[in-house]
Amino acid sequence: MRRQPSLRGRRVLITGAARGIGAALARRLHGRGARVLLTGLEPELLAEVAADCGDAPYRPADVASRADLAEAVADLAGPVGGLDVVVANAGIARQWAVAEGDPAVLETTLRVNVMGTVHTLQAAVPHLSHPRGYALLVSSLAAAVHAPLLGAYSASKAAVEALGNTLRQELAPTGARVGVAYFAELDTDMTHRGFGTEAASLLRTPTSFISGVTPLSVGIDALEHGIAWRARRVCAPRWVGPLLPFRAIAQRVLEVSLPATLPHAVALATTEDAPFTTPQPTDDPAPLP
Repeated sequence: MRRQPSLRGRRVLITGAARGIGAALARRLHGRGARVLLTGLEPELLAEVAADCGDAPYRPADVASRADLAEAVADLAGPVGGLDVVVANAGIARQWAVAEGDPAVLETTLRVNVMGTVHTLQAAVPHLSHPRGYALLVSSLAAAVHAPLLGAYSASKAAVEALGNTLRQELAPTGARVGVAYFAELDTDMTHRGFGTEAASLLRTPTSFISGVTPLSVGIDALEHGIAWRARRVCAPRWVGPLLPFRAIAQRVLEVSLPATLPHAVALATTEDAPFTTPQPTDDPAPLP
């Protein structure tokens, strides 16, 4: 087995670093000697993560704001002379029924998860378009297999997957590489808040994709390995990778295994006041740019 490349000294920008995957990844990479640069929405939590990472540079920023994120990336990347890695991790989720859900939920989800990824890449790619550069876009198993009440999230993560696959080709001449991360449910605030509703509880069955969670450390192990090798694909838990080529079959299996409580769950979802998994600056989204 080949020895994993060292992460020491790599300049790694992580969005959504205030909590969950982003915070845990920052702490792991700092422990491996990387120079982490952090941005996120929640200043107090972000400051705590930065302190745990040897007083790493950080800037609060909203990925949904192109100007805000561009300023933050410039402030972080400039003093260290550029970037080697960007992890476009910031994202939100909220249950949403396609036929009757509030369209504002979809608009906000797309603005953060899709446009936020675009803003991140456009700000960071000029700093990492070199033979050691690597952009990792955090998508989800939900990009490939689409469950009820996750229409907004699945659509956004499918778009993130498409952005990553496209960017990989566009950056190839520079020597930089692009990876896409696919996770099933990891043990994070997002999973607990996103599936902590009565409607979601009606859909949990032994064969469903929302029947359990995987320890966060499993996802962080996969991310560390993927970043070290500049991998094309990062998956956790391990069964996610082999499933992806058979996404059409997996979709059908999911559909035929849905519980009889589905109609009740969909109806209930339209009345539940479920929050976004990360509080947003405004509950009244502006039109998509």
